[in-house]
Amino acid sequence: MGRDMKQVDAGRRERPLAPDLQTYRPTLTMVMSIVHRMTGAALYLGFIAAMLWMAALAGGAETYAVARRLLASPVGLAILLGFTWALLHHAFGGIRHLVWDLSIAHTYPAREYLTLATLVASLVLTILFWAARGLTS
Repeated sequence: MGRDMKQVDAGRRERPLAPDLQTYRPTLTMVMSIVHRMTGAALYLGFIAAMLWMAALAGGAETYAVARRLLASPVGLAILLGFTWALLHHAFGGIRHLVWDLSIAHTYPAREYLTLATLVASLVLTILFWAARGLTS
């Protein structure tokens, strides 16, 4: 048995174990895969902030007023805008992965078009959400 393994090993070619960015030219799909992971991490922080907001709501009128002032500040609004985009982008990225799991749009250029569609959809819906919020405020 040991002899058979040596023969198999002798026939293998040397290949890189972990190709890096010098080996592959970054594509939109690769970049959006990284962004998908980043938005997932951002959502953890965003949902912790949402729980703090709910705690402020339960804490009474004064505590809630402080939280509301913080969220209405330019920094707070920027954070909420980013959270909205991260949520939508991560959701559309999940749908993209579901489509790929169904063996649809695996080949170039369909793969890149689907990836671009997730980016555009998340940006457009974020803008529409915040535009609608501005109209109702």
